[in-house]
Amino acid sequence: MRTLAVCCADWPVVAIGPPADRPVAVMAAHRVIAASPAARAEGVVAGLRRREAQARCPSVELHDSDESRDVRAFEAVLAALEDLAPRLEVVEAGRCLVPTRGPSRYHGGDRALADKVLAAVRRAVEAELDVAWPVTVGVGIADGPRAAGLVADEARRRASGAAPIVVAPGATAGFLSPLPVSRLEVLGREPAELVDVLRRLGLRTLGRFAALEAPDVLARFGARGADLHQLASGRERLPPLVSAAPVDLRVSMSLDPPADRVDRAAFAAKALADELHRALGSRGLACSRVLVVAGTDAGDRIERLWRADGALSAAAIAQRVRWQLEGWLGSGRTRSRAHGGVDRLELVPDEVRPDDGLQLGFWGGTSEAGERALRALARVQGLVGADRVLVPEWQGGRAPGERYRLVPLDAVDLSARTTTGPEPWPGSLPAPSPAVVWPEPRPVDVLDAAGRRVGVGGRGLISSPPTSVRLNPGAGPAGAAGVASVRAWAGPWCVDERWWDAVGHRRRARLQVVLAGPDGHETAHLLTLEDGRWWLEATYD
Repeated sequence: MRTLAVCCADWPVVAIGPPADRPVAVMAAHRVIAASPAARAEGVVAGLRRREAQARCPSVELHDSDESRDVRAFEAVLAALEDLAPRLEVVEAGRCLVPTRGPSRYHGGDRALADKVLAAVRRAVEAELDVAWPVTVGVGIADGPRAAGLVADEARRRASGAAPIVVAPGATAGFLSPLPVSRLEVLGREPAELVDVLRRLGLRTLGRFAALEAPDVLARFGARGADLHQLASGRERLPPLVSAAPVDLRVSMSLDPPADRVDRAAFAAKALADELHRALGSRGLACSRVLVVAGTDAGDRIERLWRADGALSAAAIAQRVRWQLEGWLGSGRTRSRAHGGVDRLELVPDEVRPDDGLQLGFWGGTSEAGERALRALARVQGLVGADRVLVPEWQGGRAPGERYRLVPLDAVDLSARTTTGPEPWPGSLPAPSPAVVWPEPRPVDVLDAAGRRVGVGGRGLISSPPTSVRLNPGAGPAGAAGVASVRAWAGPWCVDERWWDAVGHRRRARLQVVLAGPDGHETAHLLTLEDGRWWLEATYD
């Protein structure tokens, strides 16, 4: 299946659209995933941790990843490509696929089509998004969607003015052969895990991987490894064992009155995604490509095709529908924007595959109770609004209040989360973590036996043992106002953060104390000393 792939470099930064001279980077899981040209000139590249990026470029402006923002911006590119090809498949923001059989014949061949697509993408980025620097765009054509994605990624790695790469029919294996196996990491998390094993086995190029016998690859790496082996050998099937739906499994819903707000339409989309997931599950199928169709009361019909390398869960389908609705109903400058309110939503499983099931973790994993909890959260979200139902997401940090942030439920796929915790954070408070983290630290005074305020020196030594803590009236926990005696204490633990940043530099010392109130009730707290003042930061339960 001849396919054209488009790959836009650093799309999360492109969606923000900063000036050309301002260093900007986008973070996900506390690592850089995209950087502007000004940031790259200072050494900020993908994969760096937050502190490493700030050490290389103290003036870098860091933004959290926002897939909804990225998809809304990518709508401008998709609208421009719809003038050249009637069928588009969105992989993620910044990456899409175009089957070339019809468009290539119409536009005069693969090379002519690739040149027109590259020009259309650059015009859309410059005119619609007002990007102040030349965005690197990779366009590639090969035998198969994932192979085309690897070719487009290779074109992206070349100079920004490079021409598209068109691989002749039947020559895909030869083109991929010299590429390092690390190129498979652009296909997702599972290929990245396989890449690590291949490196340790000494198979460092796709050609060496393709030279292995297929039965040996299947025995060693399973069906997933055999599928990637076929990709490296130029005999791609994506996804394996795909087929058309055996019956018409499309689901639809009418909205009365029409929805002119994203949260109301997204709530209906969540119900549709659950219905589609149950219909497929009853037949032992999973959806790998879904068509999202929206109709408006103004007579518009807009649709978008989404592809996934594996199976799309109900939460993943609902998440993509929400992204698309934000692009259609939002204020973005795109020709695909809907006129009027959405009065009909439809989900069509365009490509299905046998459902291989789910391998649960040894110590627990996705369960029926967890699925019921997710459905309940979705119903609550529909009642109170999308931004009112928040879930914690780990972002890293040393202080208890900095480790997690609250994000909307639709911003993450809870069904894909693992039960393993985040990596250890250097300088963070050791376990156990406090049960209550105060939104605003509360002022306190830590005193020694002579009634003097306790301090911490530059070498991390405490001036004198603390004997009492004075909590300002109305500022301490319930029942702990006034003066409490210190029964036990530990610390101090000193942290010197962002020493290279004159504005963001912070020096803090933490102290754990067990306090006894006038009634003899004992409580444990975390105190912080900063700029000569003590604060009550958190409380242990």
